[in-house]
Amino acid sequence: MKTSRRAILMGGMCATASALCPATSPHQTPQPAPARRNIRLGVSTYSYWHFKTEKYPIEKVIDDAARLGFDGVEILHRQMAEESQAYLNKLKRAAFVNGLDLMMLSIHQDFISPDQAERRKHIEHTKRCIDLAHQMGIPCVRLNSGRWKTIKSFDDLMKAKGIEPPLPGYTKDDAIKWCVDSIAECLPAAEKAGVMLALENHWGLTTYPDDLLRIFKAIESPWFGINLDTGNFVGDPYPQFEKLAPYANIVQAKTYFGGGEWYTLDLDYPRLAAILRRVNFSGYVSLEMEGKETPSSAVPKSLKVLRDAFAA
Repeated sequence: MKTSRRAILMGGMCATASALCPATSPHQTPQPAPARRNIRLGVSTYSYWHFKTEKYPIEKVIDDAARLGFDGVEILHRQMAEESQAYLNKLKRAAFVNGLDLMMLSIHQDFISPDQAERRKHIEHTKRCIDLAHQMGIPCVRLNSGRWKTIKSFDDLMKAKGIEPPLPGYTKDDAIKWCVDSIAECLPAAEKAGVMLALENHWGLTTYPDDLLRIFKAIESPWFGINLDTGNFVGDPYPQFEKLAPYANIVQAKTYFGGGEWYTLDLDYPRLAAILRRVNFSGYVSLEMEGKETPSSAVPKSLKVLRDAFAA
């Protein structure tokens, strides 16, 4: 069957119109843009116990987090009562029946030592904690870089704003290499378990964002990220927070009701939330209430601060 010249011309006109005009009819209801994902709010067990008062069991943190309406709980490894399978299952079940995620296991390890045997001890500890996280269904382990320990007391380190001199005969470059190499040794275990490792700006070697980013960028792995803490900066926190925000997988949000244990910051959470939105952060924000006020009053007030900031 022959196609008329008129049909060919009409077909070409329709094709041109399709290319220039929207696919939907002007009479159709426009589809809204995809909604921005809400940032979920969790709480660290550290918010309830700073090691200076009576122990606050993790089970009670989970119950209170559910009552207040948090989305998840971050567990500080040092606050776990034990490591038995029964205990791990108990915490996992408590979170599930309360509708909460266990989103991070925060551990304490230290890769800054010229002693290879000492570094090996901390590598094995990290691998053990990866296994614990896996057994509890926790997808992320918080790491520290470690520090020189030339300032013995953590209280004195805080007075020095996290800055301490290196061991005689060594440099920051040595420490960064030890940290990078140690984390790299842990990553195969993390990948096998399906658990991310997130390095925190937690004083010591990671006091300054540029040093944290040197470590982060030296390790190219989808199983390695950054835990961004709002309270661990020397000087103006906002430009430093902004520098790290594009790489953050999880954020810890400090509050200081009743005055901080070591220092008090008046953080502008709407401003911090805006920075995170600009980089399309959609992970967890975990409350670390580090004030001296009782958790029963300070944690709900802290939750309101974060809700107000991240709901805007």
